[in-house]
Amino acid sequence: MRLSRITAYASSLLLATAFALTGAAAAQAAPSGQQAAATGYVALGDSYSSGVGAGGYDSGSGDCKRTPRAYPALWASANSPSSFNFTACSGARTGDVLANQLGPLGSGTGLVSVTIGGNDAGFADVMTTCVLQSESNCLKRIATARSYVETTLPGNLDKVYSAISAKAPAARVVVLGYPRFYKLGGGCIAGLSEKERSAINSASDFLNSTTAKRAADHGFAFGDVAAKFTGHEICSGDAWLHSVNWTNIGESYHPKAAGQSGGYLPVFSAAAS
Repeated sequence: MRLSRITAYASSLLLATAFALTGAAAAQAAPSGQQAAATGYVALGDSYSSGVGAGGYDSGSGDCKRTPRAYPALWASANSPSSFNFTACSGARTGDVLANQLGPLGSGTGLVSVTIGGNDAGFADVMTTCVLQSESNCLKRIATARSYVETTLPGNLDKVYSAISAKAPAARVVVLGYPRFYKLGGGCIAGLSEKERSAINSASDFLNSTTAKRAADHGFAFGDVAAKFTGHEICSGDAWLHSVNWTNIGESYHPKAAGQSGGYLPVFSAAAS
């Protein structure tokens, strides 16, 4: 579970920036006159696919913050696809995927992964509101995000999924969801209320179920990571997610390297086979 917002205070500006859940890689063309085998892998999406939070970022990826510790790069390293194009980018919304990330897709693409939708739904602003404002304001902002997911996001996801199918008709497409942020009744003694944490988790579940339905309607696999992250949420004793990280604010509320390797990678590997 790519997002950014300027507020009157530096802390909220940084927090909103941290939630940027955009990027491009050059397409690898098949030799002239030859039909490429559909064995290439293209990784699309937002910061949960680029690997924000895992560290070790590729300096050449700039603000997209792609890292070899992200699940797409880990899978590619272990499986050696005929080509690997990593275009996922921190901050990406559905429109960014359509405009900037689909270039490498083609007849030779056999596998595609994507996480997208969190930025469209405005979850950066949700978390900024919940951390800095009252419980009532937090719950209202969550309700607004849920309404967007219900009424507007499905159509945006359809555009992305249809474009992927059109450009890479032979590909197996795996859409991955987002983890729940909080372990309820966990070890956090400060911060958000349990009511706020529960509402945020519920909103993540709603985003995942909406995304899963759209993926299924397009014939795509859906990788639900929530179960893998169970016991590793914020407020657990072994969190795979950053809470607010004041020493590196951009990584807040993103998976750590352990979340990429222990959460996302096994789910994607199973769905990709």
